[in-house]
Amino acid sequence: MKRPITLLRLAVGFVCLTGIATIALVAQEVSTPADQMTEAADQFLGSLPDELRKKATFEFDDPQRTKWFFTPQQDKDRNPTRKGVRFEELNEEQKKKALALLKAGTSAKGYEQATTIMSLESILHDVEKKGTMVRNPDWYFVSIFGKPSKTGKWGWRIEGHHVSVTFTLDRGQVDSPTPFMFGANPATVKVGPKMGLRAIPEVEDLARELIKSLDSDQAKVAIYTGAKHFPEIAENTPAAKVGDPIGLAAGKMTDKQKDILTKLLEAYTNRMPANVGAAEMKAVKDAGIEKVHFAYTGDPEPGKGYTYQIQGPTFVVQFLNIQADGSGNPNNHIHSAWRRLPADFGLKGN
Repeated sequence: MKRPITLLRLAVGFVCLTGIATIALVAQEVSTPADQMTEAADQFLGSLPDELRKKATFEFDDPQRTKWFFTPQQDKDRNPTRKGVRFEELNEEQKKKALALLKAGTSAKGYEQATTIMSLESILHDVEKKGTMVRNPDWYFVSIFGKPSKTGKWGWRIEGHHVSVTFTLDRGQVDSPTPFMFGANPATVKVGPKMGLRAIPEVEDLARELIKSLDSDQAKVAIYTGAKHFPEIAENTPAAKVGDPIGLAAGKMTDKQKDILTKLLEAYTNRMPANVGAAEMKAVKDAGIEKVHFAYTGDPEPGKGYTYQIQGPTFVVQFLNIQADGSGNPNNHIHSAWRRLPADFGLKGN
């Protein structure tokens, strides 16, 4: 009789352990990006002394929430004017917690791209011998708007030269992941031990592939003639205000071209956490991929200047490569952004 009882106990124990493991796995799976951001923000703020916490925190409705910048922000004495607490002020443990918040707001690929962009500041520091702008990979700033919570509204931003990752959350859900901006100077590293490094190559390579695939009639529609190039991305604005879509509608593209266009859009949404990026793409498709318009200017070949814009009912992508890099190489300096329409920051627009 003892043997069956022992086997029964073993069986029951195995079932219990399996159940616990399953519960743990499910709990891990249901940890949403919003939950991860809330926890990461709490841990970051909890690691700060009062003085730094005061610099990092703002009321949710503070005007600073929509004052976003991807350009260097400094005064004539080279002091930072950007708000928030900067990495330079943090100890190593606090910096790790700041990066954990950035990681919560990006995919693995997006995090790699963001930190690579930050590292380019060191290259700019080396090549711009008499540059007037501060080039410092620790000049990235963290701002928390409102109290991180699963029940109320709050937001956060990590921002500096060529990086602006901004999230607005409401009742435990991501309300808006925009504006979401990455840039790169240099776009392709031309000298030194990192020669050949490209921080965000997909937004160029896929656009180049799409442009090359257009026939002459399609190109006539896609080429923007309103100016030499599209205007610079409008920072410090809560809405892109781009007007009606222009260029070639996806409904006039071949299936192969639509596939390239979709992959190009995903090069932007794949910077975000998987669930967030998937929701952005679902909104694009639900509104109708055939309503997405692509327009460009210039020549997308390396070293040539060009811009493009992709717009649908729910979003606009803006891209420019028309500036020289820090070494003076022409058209090797990228700006690229995904913005919600009609407005960013969870706002409803005008």
